[in-house]
Amino acid sequence: MIRRQLTEDIRQINQSTEGPKNRSFFLVFLFFSFFAFLYSVFLPLFSVLCYAQAWQELKGDHFIVYYEKQDERFAKDALRHSEHYYNDIASDLGYVRYSGFWQWDKRVKVFIYPSQDSFLKATGQPSWSVGNANYDTKQIMGFTGSDEFINSILAHEIAHLIFRDFVGFKGEVPLWLDEGVAQWQERPKRQLVKFFVRSLMKDGKLMKLKDLTAMDVRKVPGADEAKNFYIQAASLVGFMIEEHGPGKFADFCRQLRDGKSLDDALRFAYPAQMRDLGELEEKWLKYVSGIKVTVQRRSGDVMQTISYK
Repeated sequence: MIRRQLTEDIRQINQSTEGPKNRSFFLVFLFFSFFAFLYSVFLPLFSVLCYAQAWQELKGDHFIVYYEKQDERFAKDALRHSEHYYNDIASDLGYVRYSGFWQWDKRVKVFIYPSQDSFLKATGQPSWSVGNANYDTKQIMGFTGSDEFINSILAHEIAHLIFRDFVGFKGEVPLWLDEGVAQWQERPKRQLVKFFVRSLMKDGKLMKLKDLTAMDVRKVPGADEAKNFYIQAASLVGFMIEEHGPGKFADFCRQLRDGKSLDDALRFAYPAQMRDLGELEEKWLKYVSGIKVTVQRRSGDVMQTISYK
């Protein structure tokens, strides 16, 4: 099919250009464009194909875990956690009502590399990375022995995949909602999110919700501003789910998926509580001001206990 299309494109170019120089230029341009297309499509697959002969398989209801033989115990742990995270996240988003998603040939593939070095070489990630996901191919990559991959990265990336499957980005979907869903599903961090958002309020550093909604955190140069974005995003999603229930949050997400604006989706899902972005911000700020949380933080060699009551 690609070859036929390429031939037709060449024929049309030959008919529409005059002189051998123009024709040669367009042929060279088309040649390199074609291989650039192949590179962009198949590069994400290269990292797993280079290990293809060594992979073992474990299959669950919604995931297939690929691993090397000596890492079977870790792979089983990864599969068990993946299915658990799927059920929790799908319940929060109302995704469980749609049967057949992520089953059989649509299962998400999780690749467990035998070491961090082999993971980094295969994926091209920076040296600090402990996990990665390709949302186009529905693949999640990590390496054996990483507790952070099991306890945080898996939940985070599965949440992104489910949210993008269920809601998509056709409508007015703010980035804070996508990132907030993923951050909130990292359960070990929930108390820290509550602590940090309370700290931001105390220090007068909370961003206005309209500014948060307009922000593309991927283009933010400052680390502190990016950190504040993720904290507020997770707190907003946590507030909507914990205070008003996963059912209403699922309705809100479905309205966005079906093309409603942010205000209209809020008005539909929360008619008596939050009928627009302004009311969401007002109720969320009241919630943040009432957060009671205690965390332990290390300062040098001393472990400090800090509370908001």
